[in-house]
Amino acid sequence: MQPILFFKSLSDETRLLCLLLLVRRQSLCVCDFQSMLQLSQPKISRHLADLRNQQLVEAERRGKWMYYRLHPALPAWCLEVLTLAAQQDTSRLDRLINQLTCDC
Repeated sequence: MQPILFFKSLSDETRLLCLLLLVRRQSLCVCDFQSMLQLSQPKISRHLADLRNQQLVEAERRGKWMYYRLHPALPAWCLEVLTLAAQQDTSRLDRLINQLTCDC
């Protein structure tokens, strides 16, 4: 993972929040992101596709939904950056997680 590509991926708030939420929740469905971030499915899917192309997340189909998690081959330094960022944004992440209403 090249640092420039990693940090470019973090430069968008939606992509950053998706990654930070995955740090906290390990695995989330597209509808979970929709519920928490109040964004459309196409917009969420586009951002998740970008993260997938950069090998920051991986996806698994379960029924009609795609579930995402941090890529298992994510370098330790990337995971450390995301973990520290999630710790610094605890109140916002908690608020978003509390908005979770999806039952997929």
